[in-house]
Amino acid sequence: MNTKERRHDIIQTVMEMGKVNVHHLASQYNISTVTIRTDLRYLDSHNLLIRCRGGAMACSEIAREHSIADKSIIRPAAKKRIAQRAAAEINDGEAIILDSGSTTAEVANYLSTFRRLVVMTNGINVACNLLKYKNFEVLMTGGILRQKSMSFYGKQAEDSIERYHFDKVILGADGVDFHSNITTHFELDATLNKTMCKVAKEIIVVSDSSKFNQSGIHKICSLKDVTTFITDADIQDSYVLALEQSGVKLIIV
Repeated sequence: MNTKERRHDIIQTVMEMGKVNVHHLASQYNISTVTIRTDLRYLDSHNLLIRCRGGAMACSEIAREHSIADKSIIRPAAKKRIAQRAAAEINDGEAIILDSGSTTAEVANYLSTFRRLVVMTNGINVACNLLKYKNFEVLMTGGILRQKSMSFYGKQAEDSIERYHFDKVILGADGVDFHSNITTHFELDATLNKTMCKVAKEIIVVSDSSKFNQSGIHKICSLKDVTTFITDADIQDSYVLALEQSGVKLIIV
């Protein structure tokens, strides 16, 4: 596990436990307390946790991230409409990437009309929804498992994706705003998503309108990089204008 992966893992541990101890972390990763304190200083400086006496605790910016189980019950009707419309953007025989997430998992449920697809995903929940399609070639990225999101990340996942070329990537987002554009809470998720975008001809973002005016810490891509954006009718007029001015195909369901 390299430094970036260890720091990502520390964030996850802090989120799950609420508070961590320097000596416990040093023992867990078999490294010195000096190195752990360096990690905690770095993460604190990026507002990813709060250093405290003897360790660190979660901060509200990160603690607000929902688990995949919690996300699946937030605005489910809107997510189903968005997912069904996203499936209509796919053509039979294409190779696509389905990012991990609750909305992308719903997309996987609307692929029954296709006879053949190649689908790569880093999401366990997405892969489970693809099991019913006998003629699909389903690829998993592998990598380090993040339990809260039921998704893989890390260099192995990135290397797996870079071996291929895809027609489309369908991405979720933790936040969409004018300044940061398409964002997520975790650095290594953003790195993996950037790799997905790099190897795909088209970028399709699926996001319900609650994600607008929200910002994760790490940028995935700019609005102008997006080919198609699918959302629900509660999108603000200012974002309709921004997406259209960026040349994005906006679909409202």
